[in-house]
Amino acid sequence: MAVTVITILVGLFMAFAIGANDVANGMASAVGAKAITPKQAALLASVLEFSGAAMFGATVTKTIASGIVSTSHIQDPNYIIYGALSALLAAGVWVMVAAYFGMPVSTTHSIIGGMIGFGLVSGGVKVVYWSKLASIVLSWFISPIIGGILAFSIFKLITLTILHRPSPLKAAKKVAPLLIGFTLFLIIFLFSVKTIGTSYLKSLLYGVATFAISFFISWFLIVKYASKNGNEYQAVEDIFKKVQIITSSYVCFSHGANDVANAVGPIALILTITQNGGSVKSVVEVPRYILLIGGFGIALGVLLYGYKVMQTLGHDITEINNTRGFSIDFGTATTVLLSSVFGFPVSTTHTVVGAVTGVGLARGIEVINTSVLKDILISWFITLPFSIGVSAIFYLALTTFF
Repeated sequence: MAVTVITILVGLFMAFAIGANDVANGMASAVGAKAITPKQAALLASVLEFSGAAMFGATVTKTIASGIVSTSHIQDPNYIIYGALSALLAAGVWVMVAAYFGMPVSTTHSIIGGMIGFGLVSGGVKVVYWSKLASIVLSWFISPIIGGILAFSIFKLITLTILHRPSPLKAAKKVAPLLIGFTLFLIIFLFSVKTIGTSYLKSLLYGVATFAISFFISWFLIVKYASKNGNEYQAVEDIFKKVQIITSSYVCFSHGANDVANAVGPIALILTITQNGGSVKSVVEVPRYILLIGGFGIALGVLLYGYKVMQTLGHDITEINNTRGFSIDFGTATTVLLSSVFGFPVSTTHTVVGAVTGVGLARGIEVINTSVLKDILISWFITLPFSIGVSAIFYLALTTFF
């Protein structure tokens, strides 16, 4: 009973840390562009994160190893419990430290570092799948670059085809419905494939239908809105403001559905071991109430502490308006989509930072706060070593005293 309570509390702490740090991925650009206020963002994100976790949180997840560390060398199942707790605690501590300083870091990378930490102490270097780790390290560089290139490109496209035209509003009537339609196509396709698990063909059909509907609706609304607004540039920004709220909401809902496993997967593993007399299964069923606990922890984290990382991403790197925010969401969503299609592990956090930087570069290097960017990069490189070291210390302490 004591193990179960401790496990749930540690998992709740990890979920809180995820909410305090990771949720900024979805709402930071909307807050920075003043599409919504920080309070509205925190409230909306908490509801969406909880809903995503509760409704579509993965019902089956891999064991704590997740293809990074082998646990076959551990004969005593209690030691696997200690390892899972150590990984959760180490990851939670690092993500909260980063959130305190407003630094956006990858929760997934933190958990992986935690797993490696107890793996190295319990079995040495041979139990770590280094080739898998190498692909993750590679994603540190690839995902922000791709996200940055896409965000840079889409913002330049908006600038050339709309903002720098003689009549931006007239140009927006032709170009904006295509951009909006394609973005919503990506959202529906990605959600259908990654979150619900629908086949690529069906997901593609859903996406095409969404594109067609959103194209005609957005065209109609733009034409209607254009007749009521005298300031063409402000009208264009207002058009993208409404779309940006949709894209940011999607990122939060999808995050709750897909990343809640970072907190509840190890919980489910520990509970399975304790409830099955110490036997370890290859896959672990995640009960609905565990998903609810994870969703509650994430929602609480964003409500109470999410504003710090939102400030960093939404304000401190570069100034964001609605067209730039839309470009950031587009670059992020597209990068995550491509990576999921090709099975390449990427960090949404790293991708968002790359997209924000890419939009800044589209206006010139002088508009980017390079000192903030440098601090973020340092925090990324600290993530794995910190999580590995702290997890190893926790694991040694638990196995020594218990």
